[in-house]
Amino acid sequence: MYKGQGVDGPALAGPGVNGPAVDGLAARAFPPSFGDVLRHRYCTRLLVSSVAGRLSLGMVPVALILAAQTDGHSLATASVLAALYGIAPALGLPLLGRLAALRGLPLPCHLGAVIVATALGTLALAGTSNLPLAAVCVALAGAGCPPLEGGLRSLWHAVLPDDAHVRTAYTLDSSAQQIVYVMGPALAIAWATWFSPAAALAMAAAVTLAGSLTFATTRPARRWRAVPCHRERFGVLRPPSMRPLLFSLVFLGATVGALDVAGIVVAERQDAPWVAGALPAVFSVGGLLGGALFARFQPAAAPGPRHLVLLGGAFAAAWLPLLAPLPVPAVLGLAMLPGGLFVALLTVASLTVTSLAPPGTSTEAVGWISSAIRLGLAGGTALAGPLGGHFVVPLTAAALCALLLTARTVPAPTPAGV
Repeated sequence: MYKGQGVDGPALAGPGVNGPAVDGLAARAFPPSFGDVLRHRYCTRLLVSSVAGRLSLGMVPVALILAAQTDGHSLATASVLAALYGIAPALGLPLLGRLAALRGLPLPCHLGAVIVATALGTLALAGTSNLPLAAVCVALAGAGCPPLEGGLRSLWHAVLPDDAHVRTAYTLDSSAQQIVYVMGPALAIAWATWFSPAAALAMAAAVTLAGSLTFATTRPARRWRAVPCHRERFGVLRPPSMRPLLFSLVFLGATVGALDVAGIVVAERQDAPWVAGALPAVFSVGGLLGGALFARFQPAAAPGPRHLVLLGGAFAAAWLPLLAPLPVPAVLGLAMLPGGLFVALLTVASLTVTSLAPPGTSTEAVGWISSAIRLGLAGGTALAGPLGGHFVVPLTAAALCALLLTARTVPAPTPAGV
């Protein structure tokens, strides 16, 4: 039986998994690289299938807007549907994460994939002309998102030999999430252009189903079980430091939501429509590069509250140069800096959340991380429009994120394995 290390029990390393565990920090001068993680058995399949299953998170908002406009709805109505999809996972992911802790990973992954595929398939066939039906389908498609991110982070402890590899795997996963929000919209636009917006929704349903089933049928996912634990009233939210940390992640997500609107405003101001897509793309490229650098030069020990505060302050400061009136190449170049720091900050915050989570609740804890980020994404997009799409919005959100990180007065526990 696979059990997560640290937050969900000791890691299992034996024949057929990774062989005997070793102390990676003693054996190497540098932390493990992304390649070192992916060379271990099951890791590539788990990562690729998890990203594929989450690709719909980047595809559906764009496909929904295009489908709603094709059906004659206004941009405002189409945006409301997209916002509903963005908010719904905040309710569904913690519930499915708790189900994973109680019943294992296959059940919530299969259940979520079927709900998403059914809801998106219905939208693809029936369209969005009937708004009440469309809203129900959109809400189900969002709330049913399978707990792939939380499941993957619980499984890293079972398929990797030591803590150093696990920390690199967290960085790898945070970096890979950038692919979801770069490839997802691009794939949706391409599919809608070549075929139709309905076909893009059907494609989103297909990749969710395929990725989730591939992930849930791996041997580690089938055998993993959380450590049995006594359920407290507030569960994951019980530790006092957990709530300000999750609130800080809401503001972290708001920076990205506001950036999307800022890209549209810059594109209109510079009369360069391509900038609207290029700005989020270079931010994500910065995230991939920053994640690789962070994995290479991460602290030898598990990062603590001091690292969170330093990264939060640096992330907020990275937005300051974008307040100046700059030409497009400078804006795109400078956007890579907060992008790179975003992945490092998200990685350390995720490690801290799982270290604070009560035993047996790591999958649910990562569900709360995803919920906080997605609430921030929706809120940042909603606020940035009325405020003119200025870069002061992501700057303010980043500053509030940093402020909340400094409010964590209780040091994070560092159990073995995190």
